[in-house]
Amino acid sequence: MNKKTKKTPVVKKPAVKNNHEKLTAEDIVHFRKLLLEKRREILGSVNEMEDEVLKQSQQDATGNLSSMPIHMADLGSDNYEQEFAIGLVGGERKLLREVDDALARVEDGTYGICQGLGTPIPKARLEAQPWARYSVEYASKLEKGQAEEERE
Repeated sequence: MNKKTKKTPVVKKPAVKNNHEKLTAEDIVHFRKLLLEKRREILGSVNEMEDEVLKQSQQDATGNLSSMPIHMADLGSDNYEQEFAIGLVGGERKLLREVDDALARVEDGTYGICQGLGTPIPKARLEAQPWARYSVEYASKLEKGQAEEERE
């Protein structure tokens, strides 16, 4: 008796690049470099803005008439510009804290891991925002109020 055995064909799945792959040591070096560059950039712009605001404040305090506005509308514009610059400095300082936190995660080995889901953050997201703490999926849940922000 010769029974024919039916073999099921082996179907190969197409190779799909896994966007959730773990970061290599080379990747970590690359992202650390991006973070350090961003940190230098932020510090430079914060220092420039603070110097400009401080310079304006010193001119106002000394009563230097050559720089005093003649019209009340000019005074309002100057105050607005100063407050606007202070607001920008505040935003830049917040971003600087995010970058510093990301550098700390590089050092402790948790960089590139979503703090909400515990899964790897895709490299494409880290390229766009190297200081990202969350995957796009979790960040979307945060925005919709479906998740709570993890505190470090």
